[in-house]
Amino acid sequence: MKTLLAILCFSWGSSFSQEMKEIVKSIYFGGGSYYVDKNQAQQLEDLVKSIKNLEYYEINIMSHTDPVGGREFNEYLSRMRSQSAIDLLKKMDIPQEKIRYKDFAFDDPLYDNNTWEGRARNRRVDIQFKPIVF
Repeated sequence: MKTLLAILCFSWGSSFSQEMKEIVKSIYFGGGSYYVDKNQAQQLEDLVKSIKNLEYYEINIMSHTDPVGGREFNEYLSRMRSQSAIDLLKKMDIPQEKIRYKDFAFDDPLYDNNTWEGRARNRRVDIQFKPIVF
């Protein structure tokens, strides 16, 4: 009986851990905007609903801008983009204390800010769902 219980616990534990993986969803913004369009909001909601065992994930928001408009404006814009993402998650009944954020403004571009395409891809919030390691 103990062996069967151990096998069941091991099997459940390994399938549980196999399901959990890091997921990143990016939300893109227009220049100078922190408005999340309905399509992107719906995609985020669908993703959140699809994550099993969400209570075992930490949620990190990383906000980025392009360099247009200067430092002060982009720091403000980055913070407002983070807040837009936080507000969306709160509407999905995710408690704010589960959400952490970091505003990068234009300090950590992933794409080339010397091109229109690069600037457009840098105007984003990345929402990371990261499994909590026990």
